[in-house]
Amino acid sequence: MGGLGELRRTYDGTPLERGDLHPDPMVQVAHWVAEARDALDDTTEVNAVALATADAEGRPSVRMVLLKDLDARGLTFYTNLASRKGHELRQNPYAALCLHWTSLFRQIRVSGPCAEVGREEAAAYFATRPAGSKRGAWASHQSAPIEDRAALEARMAHAVERFPDDGDVPLPPHWGGFRVTPVEVELWQGRPDRMHDRFRYRRDDAGAWVVERLQP
Repeated sequence: MGGLGELRRTYDGTPLERGDLHPDPMVQVAHWVAEARDALDDTTEVNAVALATADAEGRPSVRMVLLKDLDARGLTFYTNLASRKGHELRQNPYAALCLHWTSLFRQIRVSGPCAEVGREEAAAYFATRPAGSKRGAWASHQSAPIEDRAALEARMAHAVERFPDDGDVPLPPHWGGFRVTPVEVELWQGRPDRMHDRFRYRRDDAGAWVVERLQP
C-alpha cells in the first residue's frame, strides 16, 4: 500500500517527569487507565489491550483482548482456555500486553509470567456477562475452523436451547481467565519531534521496583 511513509502526526502530549510517577507501577497504570476512561468517549474501548504470546518454539502471536481486572496482583483478561492464546500460555506461560490511547499520545507496556485465575474468580466474572455472551462462550470453539456462519449460528441456537434461562448459564469448563504478573512496566508519553518521555519500572535483585528513564 503506497503512501504510508508519508503519514505524519505530531505527538504533543503532556510532559512526563519521574516525579509524576507513583513508586508502585500498578498504581500508576490504574491512574492512567482512569484518566483515559474520563477523557475518552464511549466509542473508545479504553480497556482494549494487545496481548502477545508465544508457542513452545518461541513463535509469537498477538491479538486484542479486553482487560477486565487490574489490581496489585496484576492484569487479568478472560478467554476460551482452548483457544490459541490459551494453548500458548499453557505451553509458554509468559505474556506481554500493550495499552494504547492514540488521542492521549499514551502507551503502557507490561510483561511478565501469566497464570490462570481460580475457577471461583472466573465464575464470579462470568456471572456479570450478558446472557448472549455467556451462551456464545458455550457455542464457540474459539480459534477452531468451522464450515460457515450458518454452522456457527446453529451452535448458538443449540446453546440457547440448552440454557433458555438468561440467569442460569453456567461457566463452561473450557472458559476462564489469565493474570499477568508484571516484572516490567513501561509508560510512554508522546512528545514533539519524536522526543518522547519513556519510563520503565523493573525489579532489582532484591525484588524492589526501580524506575528509569529510557531514550525515545
